[in-house]
Amino acid sequence: MKIAIVSDTHNNWANFKKAIEWIKKENIQVILHCGDISSQEMIDDARKLFGGQIKFVKGNADFNLDLPEKMELEIDNKKIAFAHFPDTAKKLAQSVKFDMVFYGHTHRPWDEKVGKTHMINPGELAGQFYKPSFAVYETATGSLELKILEKL
Repeated sequence: MKIAIVSDTHNNWANFKKAIEWIKKENIQVILHCGDISSQEMIDDARKLFGGQIKFVKGNADFNLDLPEKMELEIDNKKIAFAHFPDTAKKLAQSVKFDMVFYGHTHRPWDEKVGKTHMINPGELAGQFYKPSFAVYETATGSLELKILEKL
């Protein structure tokens, strides 16, 4: 199964919409959002447009949203966790319980190995500091791709 990982949309609906439309076209069934979506309206609009499963965690710009700080899942026998903050992600990775840990906050795409766990930041969709990007993880092969929004 393919999973899309996004983060730091900061109310940029145009970029999030473009990403969701591409994700749908690619038949990706799950989106994990690593925080800083910034509004309930964005969550509602994303869920309506995507129609599939979108899971959200809370970022520092989500102070008015009732979201969990972190989430743990198992998809296709892969143990996955995601959070917003790098220090939370690092603790999750150091627990040795997960194959993949995703996080946001820095807005910078990053791939780091902590023991046997891959710690991945998909970058930002807002386009505030870097080119808007997100990641796609394929559970069957373990492949991970960074997608640059302007190239889709």
